[in-house]
This record gives sequence, structure tokens and C-alpha cells, in this order.
Amino acid sequence: MTMLERGVTFVLGGARSGKSSFAEGLVEASGREAIYLATGRGWDAEMSDRIDQHRARRGSLWTTVEEPLDLVPALEVHAAEGTAILVDCLTLWVTNLMMAERNVGAETAKLAAALRHLEGAVICVSNEVGLGIVPENRMARDFRDHAGCLHQAVAAAAATVYFVAAGLPLKMKG
Repeated sequence: MTMLERGVTFVLGGARSGKSSFAEGLVEASGREAIYLATGRGWDAEMSDRIDQHRARRGSLWTTVEEPLDLVPALEVHAAEGTAILVDCLTLWVTNLMMAERNVGAETAKLAAALRHLEGAVICVSNEVGLGIVPENRMARDFRDHAGCLHQAVAAAAATVYFVAAGLPLKMKG
């Protein structure tokens, strides 16, 4: 397992690529206090089941903080020397912001700025959605565009970036 350094690590991948498990492994191997900052909401039975699966996989080692919208204040409260915060996931956060009719660009800028000064280690996990076809409807295209801009901003702020496919991490930066 790769060593987790202080600062920001960004883990991207497709759905069911193994990105969350990889990121969890980085935190667990670090020996730092493990904090899971969850952005997901149980909108329906399938999503509630996914959340339950993630919780069961993590076990009691983790402190879970649920924050679907106000990510930066939650990071600022919990980031400290000796901690490792896993934010899972940024694309769900974008969805929540869009549904709440928040300014995604402004929230992205706030997050990118905050990531540059947080204490401890922060791992951000996100779904790469820009590798497929162009969506047919405006909201889906806006989502894809917001996610792409967010990914660029987080990758610029991160010391280390991984892309995970088929459970295999590819180090892209750092």
C-alpha cells in the first residue's frame, strides 16, 4: 500500500472501479485518526443500501461525519495534524449542490482554496464522468461540466492524484 502523506490526495475512477476501497486502504495504513466525510444521501432504497455497504466495509475504525452540502466548513472543523479525512464523494456533493440550487462554481473555488491550507491528510474521492458520451439533456451536461471543472481544481490543489480502474491505481501526480 502507498504511504499517505500530509496534504491532499485525489482519487478518481469510474463507478465500481475500486476507488473508495483504495482510498480507505490509504487511510487505514497511515495510522492516522480515520474520519469519513460522507456527502451521499439515501434518496432511495438503492442509495441507502450503498451507504450501508460502505459503512459495514469501513467498520469501527472510522468516525463518520455526514455533510451533503457544506463541505468546506466540515473539513475545517475536522482537519488536524494526526487525522486523515476521506471525502467520499465529490460528484455526489456536486449533485447535492445542484439540487439545492447552489452556485457550484463558487463552492468549487472555496473547496480548492481550503484544500491548500488544511492540516493533516485529506483524500478526496470522485467519479470520473467525462470519459463517456455527451449527455442528451442540459442538466446532465451541466453536471458533467461542473464535475470536470471541480476535478481540475482539486487535482491542481492535490499533491498526489490517482486514477483507479478495475481495482488498479495509476499514480498520475506526485
